[in-house]
Amino acid sequence: MGSGLPFLVATQGSEVVGYSYAAKFHTRAAYRYTIEDSIYVSNSFLGRGIGKALLGALVNRCEAGQWRQMIALIGDGNPASIRLHEGHGFNVVGTLKSVGFKFGRWVDVVFMQRALGAGSTSNPMDASRPGDESI
Repeated sequence: MGSGLPFLVATQGSEVVGYSYAAKFHTRAAYRYTIEDSIYVSNSFLGRGIGKALLGALVNRCEAGQWRQMIALIGDGNPASIRLHEGHGFNVVGTLKSVGFKFGRWVDVVFMQRALGAGSTSNPMDASRPGDESI
């Protein structure tokens, strides 16, 4: 760990009913300001606003950090997840066909993206260092 990326947990009493976290989008240095979100809500707690609260809190925490873009990878074009992300400023930017294998079948993955903080309108680095331009 040690990346400073948040991991949030929603509980009902002593039961974990959902979680959200951010992870590095890619290991190469050029992508260090881009992160990917992940959200899970227990089936028995769907439709109660838990996902909305978790994603909102995750975005807020990440905007307070150094990160400038957040990516969501939504398997099987899950309409509820797409609506959840749209409600938090994400836009669909593409679909990868048949890249996930889930429940015994190939599924598409919808890519969504939103800016964090200043997004791409400013340079996140104080001063350029050799090698920062590499991908």
